[in-house]
Amino acid sequence: MCGRYASTRGPEDLTRLFGVTDWNPDETLAPSWNVAPTDEVYAVLERAARGRAARGEGNEGHQVRRELRALRWGLVPAWAKDPKVGSRMINARVETVHEKPAYRRAFAKRRCLLPADGFYEWEQVKDETTRKTRKQPYFIHPADGQVMAMAGLYEYWRNPDVVSDDDPDAWLLTCTIITTEATDAAGRVHPRMPLTVGSAHYDAWLDPHHHDTEDLRARLTQPGDGNLDARPVSPAVNDVRNNGPHLLDAAT
Repeated sequence: MCGRYASTRGPEDLTRLFGVTDWNPDETLAPSWNVAPTDEVYAVLERAARGRAARGEGNEGHQVRRELRALRWGLVPAWAKDPKVGSRMINARVETVHEKPAYRRAFAKRRCLLPADGFYEWEQVKDETTRKTRKQPYFIHPADGQVMAMAGLYEYWRNPDVVSDDDPDAWLLTCTIITTEATDAAGRVHPRMPLTVGSAHYDAWLDPHHHDTEDLRARLTQPGDGNLDARPVSPAVNDVRNNGPHLLDAAT
């Protein structure tokens, strides 16, 4: 799984890297070296301009805009009775994402990119001094330092306690990360890792009118094209309250 990651690039960089045309400064997020489930995260997505079309309902024929949005990590399906289910839906397996009821509608119509510097995974290791088993965190990232465009899905959840559709509080926007079997550096630490989308495929992946699930799945790649670095880092990252660039320092 991918349960924690780092995302420190600002909106100025992200709008340039992803060709974003629409961004609301009110949704500016602080850099985070310890992004955790239910946090607000940056997502790049395309949607039609307004009304029902803006929520992905009958958007054919409407002008599509590429936006940088702040979404909550942990997808809440439109049919969910309680938004708390999102905390258990932070990852979607690529092997079944096009079939699972919680994800298949979003996979067909609401795909996004989640920018990241890298992600964390944990390995069970035995402490030679205490002989006890502990979880050693690793930071895994593209060897060339380029941004990871993690493949994601997003969804709208309608708050039944809010009367008007036009009230901003009526809609909760959430997202999930698509994962696959891990290989190379990531595979030595954990059996799953996030999938990414190469820049040549951004347009096809984000296009809400593109519904060919086999073609879409074929466009997903390993982070850094498989060229990943993994280094052990401080267990301080285990606590979601800790944040800052020091979390990426190599463990001593």
